[in-house]
Amino acid sequence: MTTYEDTAAYAPEHTPRLNWAALAPDVFKAMLRLDAAARQGLDARMLELVKIRASQINHCARCLDMHTKDALAAGESVERIVQLSAWEESAHFYTEKELAALELTEAVTVLTDRFVPDAVYERAAKHFEEAELAQLIAAIAVINAWNRFGVACRGEVGHYQPGQYK
Repeated sequence: MTTYEDTAAYAPEHTPRLNWAALAPDVFKAMLRLDAAARQGLDARMLELVKIRASQINHCARCLDMHTKDALAAGESVERIVQLSAWEESAHFYTEKELAALELTEAVTVLTDRFVPDAVYERAAKHFEEAELAQLIAAIAVINAWNRFGVACRGEVGHYQPGQYK
């Protein structure tokens, strides 16, 4: 039996524009340290959901590849990952704490109102202790920085192995 995959011609992979990590190794190493520091004390599965959601918003294919694989390796379900792009309509897949984190992720990532709305911040503050909330905000800022490097430099997609940069 012939399947679609057997007969379909896939588009070629994009060529990376710039290997910024090799050309700015001190920045790359600093980003790795910042990323490690930002994730301290945060639930690994929730953090991967946050990273996936920010990467969806920012259209960073490299980070989507990386963080969906890391989420699956951390025990996250395919169903919850698939539903992330419509998390508001599929809220029943997530805990109240995760929903607050996703809402904060969107507010910090998009910034269309030029600020994070008080209601969003207050909802997150109800579910996270102050130190944990500070870590979450740092983690959201860090994934947004990674996304900008990924989108600007067009990193490779599809070759990441779970845990490769931890």
